[in-house]
Amino acid sequence: MAYLTSNIPYFKVWVRKEFTNNHRDYHGEFIHGLAIAVTAIPDKSLSFQIVFTGCEDEDNRLEGPHGGAMWARMPIQSLVADEQLDVWPPRIPNHFIQPWDCSSRHFSIVRYDRTSSSPWITKIDGNFYKGKYLFTVDYTENTIADDPAQHKQSHVIQLTDAGNWTGNIVALPNNRVRATSPALWETGEGAPDFKPSQYLHAAEIHTSYLDPETTFNNLYAKEE
Repeated sequence: MAYLTSNIPYFKVWVRKEFTNNHRDYHGEFIHGLAIAVTAIPDKSLSFQIVFTGCEDEDNRLEGPHGGAMWARMPIQSLVADEQLDVWPPRIPNHFIQPWDCSSRHFSIVRYDRTSSSPWITKIDGNFYKGKYLFTVDYTENTIADDPAQHKQSHVIQLTDAGNWTGNIVALPNNRVRATSPALWETGEGAPDFKPSQYLHAAEIHTSYLDPETTFNNLYAKEE
């Protein structure tokens, strides 16, 4: 369980350069880097540790001025996947790119092997787009994160077929994504008939826990 920052399965990115200049200059320009770690701060979007490679163009591939420079807590809004794109994608509004902010500084990173190979379907602003699953952030040790009715994961996904948003990186909860795996299941359509659980499930809150004969009725209990 990480606190604040954790390593991630790293991926290559282009960073919107204005994020490195307090949004004053360089709009429409990009710097190449590697996203190597993620940070979670409550009530804020996910942010990333970036190490820049200096590979902005052919002239500075070997000795670019940014190569090896580091930037902590680079917001997810700044990232574009390192893919061959016809045009640079515009930014996605904050409330679409990560609809639920981070709910705790305590979190874990996992990459679901069974659902990581096939495209994921994402829902953004009422439209459905295909994406490439990268990893998942799950939160705990916070009243919101541990409330079964409020808990949200952040699935970090690269948009691969999303019109002019293709290439952006998003972090979506379960109710905004659908995993596909044609060899294992048929992908459904429409909204599942789900409702968030309002219940906590545990053994020791049951009244039987007060009865020693029930609580300690284990393998070594004496038989009558």
